[in-house]
This record gives sequence, structure tokens and C-alpha cells, in this order.
Amino acid sequence: MRLHLQRRSMHMDAAGEVLLERRGCAGVITLNRPKFLNALNLNMIRHIYPQLKNWEQDPETFLIIIKGAGGKAFCSGGDIRVISEAGRANQKIAQDFFREEYRLNNAIGSCQKPYVALIHGITMGGGVGVSVHGQFRVATEKSLFAMPETAIGLFPDVGGGYFLPRLQGKLGYFLALTGFRLKGRDVYAAGIATHFVDSEKLGMLEEDLIALKSPSKENIADVLEAYHTKSKIDQDKSFILEEHMDKINSCFSANTVEQIIENLQQDGSSFALEQLKVINKMSPTSLKITLRQLMEGSSKTLQEVLIMEYRLSQACMGGHDFHEGVRAVLIDKDQSPKWKPANLKEVTEEDLNSYFKSLASNDLKL
Repeated sequence: MRLHLQRRSMHMDAAGEVLLERRGCAGVITLNRPKFLNALNLNMIRHIYPQLKNWEQDPETFLIIIKGAGGKAFCSGGDIRVISEAGRANQKIAQDFFREEYRLNNAIGSCQKPYVALIHGITMGGGVGVSVHGQFRVATEKSLFAMPETAIGLFPDVGGGYFLPRLQGKLGYFLALTGFRLKGRDVYAAGIATHFVDSEKLGMLEEDLIALKSPSKENIADVLEAYHTKSKIDQDKSFILEEHMDKINSCFSANTVEQIIENLQQDGSSFALEQLKVINKMSPTSLKITLRQLMEGSSKTLQEVLIMEYRLSQACMGGHDFHEGVRAVLIDKDQSPKWKPANLKEVTEEDLNSYFKSLASNDLKL
């Protein structure tokens, strides 16, 4: 009797920041910087992209799984401290990082193979970009989702302009402007995740997916559905924002940030005033960019959105608020950014238009 050995190959770069393995019927990507909450850097992106493209073409690979190492985070976002330092020094990495990150986001969005992201733990910013555009996203009770970019003088990029306005009602606009955090089953209820699984079953789920024989998309969906149906944690819990959805839908349907603020003041409920307090701390420039990004993104394709967001990213690299936000939140940690302009009325239509301007031959090519 011949022993049939499962083909299992592993590629690791020198630092092992991302692990790429063929296991059973699947290609498995493991983000492997647990000390940095699996924050995404250019090196990782440059390893994942070509492998994703290879697996997409490989007739032996039937699905792609992406997960984070260490149990605490799936991926806490892009390694923005490094990008800010590079941007300030005018190094090319600030262009390359966003260009190659958005290209990866697009490759995930257009991937012809079922793509399963196990978004267990912290999933923010760039971590959302390598999960939410895939076909399947599995949350657990430990999932923590946010797009917190307006607090650091950026905007909810990585295709946020595409997926956020497509969430129920004005939920995406609310999440984008406030950076509100969703936890556990709420990540599923909001539509960020497609399935919810108790974290103790995550390892078994992965093994079951890998063991499938030449699965179709439907076979994969059936396994995920079975685990989802059996999940017990917070089964009967209603969506944390359920009782506030009417307020969110009415307050955040305005097409200027000033009007949203006015709506929240008029509403006067403790929920509305809490959100007002949060919004008032954010970069005024980021708030205005973000609202327009989502409004425009609501009728664009993912590719069109990423091209728009690349323009915005480069304008932010050349501006003041992003570097100041990174300083205040990540470097000095004084949490007191000094935004310029310091208030909304000083961010003119002209300023705003300049952020959205074409970069001509430097535009993102997908």
C-alpha cells in the first residue's frame, strides 16, 4: 500500500511575518506579527499578492483562508507609523505601500476562488481591507471591528468607500465618521461578517474546510453555515445599535458634516450627544473627506473607489493632519492632536476638491 502524503508546502520570508501554506484543498495565509497585532507592512503585502494570484490560477487550490497568529488580533491595520515616518521624509514607500495595499484589496475583491477570512480578534483598517472584500468573513465572540481613521487624520480607506455605504441604512456613514467599535456577534449583525462561530470551534472549522475534497463554493458555504447555526455565544443578543438605527439613519443622512452635527444636536438624546462628542475630536479635514468619499463611493465599483482612495491617500501624506494624528495617538500618545485647519468651516470646498483630484500618470492602475 502506498502512503499518500498530503502535499504541504510552506514559504516563509526571512522574518516569517507572513506564512503561506498549501494545506489539503486550501491555500492558507497566516499574518504572523502577533507582537504588533499582525499589522500589515509592505513586505507582507508583497508576499501575499503573488501567492494569492498563483492560488487563484492553481487547479488544485479550491479555497483561500486568511487568519492571524497569536489569538489576539486578526490584523490591527496597516503599519501606519512606518508610513508616516516615510511620508514625512518624502520616501517612495508612502506611495508604494498604499498602491500595493489597494491592489491587494482589489485582488481579494475579484478573487475567483472562495476566500475565507477568519476575523478573530482585532480587525481594523488594513485588516478590514484584507477580509471584507472576500466572499466569506467569519467573526467570533472575540472579534473587534473598527475603521478608526478619522482620529488619526486619515479616512476609512482599503475600499471603505465601497463597503461602508452599502451597509444597512446609514450605518456605514456612522461607523466611518465616529470610528465606533463593534464587538463579537455585532460584527455579523452589522453585515461586516457573513458568519459567526464560537472561537473554540475555529480550529475545527479550519480543519473541516481543509479536508474538503475538491469543494464547490456551495460546499464551503454549507460547512460555514453548519458551524454558524451551531454557535451558542450571544445567540439571543440583539444588535447593539438596533435601538439607535432610526437616529443613525436620520442624523447621518445629511450631505454635509455640519448638518450631521446639527442633526445630532437637535436630537439631543444621550446617544446622539455621545456621538457628537466623539466627532468633535476628529480631524475636520478627515471628516469632510470621509463623508464625500462614502457618498461618491456608494455608486462606484470597488476598483473606482480604490482609485479615488489612492488619490486621497497621497493628498493625506502631503498634508498635516495624518502625521499629527500618528504623533498624538501612536508616538507621543498624548491623545491631543492639533488639527490644521482646526474647525470644519475652515476646510473649504476648494481644499476638499484638491484631495479628490486626479494624479494623472501617477493614478492607481488596477
